[in-house]
Amino acid sequence: MTSIGYHASHEQFSPRTLVELVKKAEAAGFSCAKSSDHFQPWSERQGHSGFAWSWLGAALEATAFPIGSITAPGYRYHPAIIAQAAATLGEMFPSRFWLALGTGEAINESITGLPWPEKAERNALLRECVDIIRALFDGETVTHRGRVTVIEAKLYSLPDHPVPLFGAAMTPRTAAWCGGWADGLLTVGGDLDTVRRVVDAFRENGGEHKPIHIQQALSWADTEAEALEMALEQWGPAAIGGEAAWDLRRPSDFDTVARLVGEAEIRKSVAISADPGRHRAWIEALATRDPQAIHLHCVGTNQSAFIDMAARHLVPIAEG
Repeated sequence: MTSIGYHASHEQFSPRTLVELVKKAEAAGFSCAKSSDHFQPWSERQGHSGFAWSWLGAALEATAFPIGSITAPGYRYHPAIIAQAAATLGEMFPSRFWLALGTGEAINESITGLPWPEKAERNALLRECVDIIRALFDGETVTHRGRVTVIEAKLYSLPDHPVPLFGAAMTPRTAAWCGGWADGLLTVGGDLDTVRRVVDAFRENGGEHKPIHIQQALSWADTEAEALEMALEQWGPAAIGGEAAWDLRRPSDFDTVARLVGEAEIRKSVAISADPGRHRAWIEALATRDPQAIHLHCVGTNQSAFIDMAARHLVPIAEG
């Protein structure tokens, strides 16, 4: 059975507001949640970007359902610090926290002044970080000299069971690579054929029987025009696609490029409709890939109204 989750977007809302929203989502029947982890928002209009790791502790304490997050080790975060942070949450909230690891985006990771390399090098760095984090989860004293350096690091507060490490992938090639090392897959919704190829690539390359989570970006409002307007205003910068999404460094850069994003472009990455039935159909289509969870990210600012609508029309999908 596929769980329906709520995506907490730190780029769009204050940390205090997001805690209240995940509490409301849980009360409305959502089975789980997922958090972003940004240093800067995608757009100056979004206006927020709280520290996800502080928020995760508060959100897990305020709710009873599982919450996961996605982060990029090796730049802004040293892998030993990620391991310590994740292990602490795992010890405090047993079996309720999972972590997806990806290669990151320059808008978050370039703030340290480190070089921002091509995708292949970022993959190699991520793979080193995964091995370091797993060794620390196993209680080892870790010394590693490579793309990242660790000297005699050891975690002393560990959960009974290691926090699951998912791989984040948006293409079949990356999903296939993740299948060999990840405990699960985090990917995005959108074109069903693309989702199918990503999921199949993961399952056929070591990911069989491992959990899959899908983040579905959507925009719902009382009218179609409002739903489209909010999608363009709030999520147009994040919908530019291609390598630009990983390489642009400032929210103002995304705002500049977003001028090129119109209705046709935004509808390729965001499911836009005022009809709850259409959203339900899109989610049911994703559910045919048998994911463990589908996390709904309503990209508009109408979160409370969206949660109320989802409680009536979308959350019951998980009930069959």
